Amino acid sequence: MIKNIIFDWSGVVKDCIDDHFNVVNRMLKEHGLPSISSSELKKEWRQPYMAFYSKYFPKITLEEEKELYKRAIAKSPKAKAYPGICQLIKSEKNKRLFVASGDYPFTILKEIEDFQLSSVFDDVLIDLHDKEKAVSDLLKKYNLELKETLIIGDTNHEIEVGKKLGIKTGAVTWGFCSEDFLKSLKPDFLIHNIEELKDAISSVS
Repeated sequence: MIKNIIFDWSGVVKDCIDDHFNVVNRMLKEHGLPSISSSELKKEWRQPYMAFYSKYFPKITLEEEKELYKRAIAKSPKAKAYPGICQLIKSEKNKRLFVASGDYPFTILKEIEDFQLSSVFDDVLIDLHDKEKAVSDLLKKYNLELKETLIIGDTNHEIEVGKKLGIKTGAVTWGFCSEDFLKSLKPDFLIHNIEELKDAISSVS
């Protein structure tokens, strides 16, 4: 039975595919590089995110990427949640709930408040480029049983981290990576909608 859930934020809780597309293209434009299509972005996106940015910005450093990203995302509209997910998260308050996200404090903390989830999570880990150590430390800090823990993400990174650490993995298809790519990674659960997310959480296997 799943008793602990670790959520990624953008692309899982935060519904931001259009914003993500616009941010990446603003970054490309600032460097005088050609824009990419939404389909190319979804096909090529990888995390940790420098795996993607190093391909399109070959000489960019992590710190340079962060500053470029912050300038681009500052122009994004007010964030919105994926339909139904906040209600689902609140309904699982009897479980231990966490966030492990690459998002920056100046965006995600306000979004958690706006989505009325401030009192729901046991811990929120943010500004993570590579999540493996952070999630490993989280499992140890809260003494979480591996077989009772599920990580929910929308990219290769959450699936790879979950598999490496021995916890259950769920990949949502409404996020940053293509369904075909996510399926090829063989997560424990491939999740197309909120009902399937509920089913994954209630799984006893």
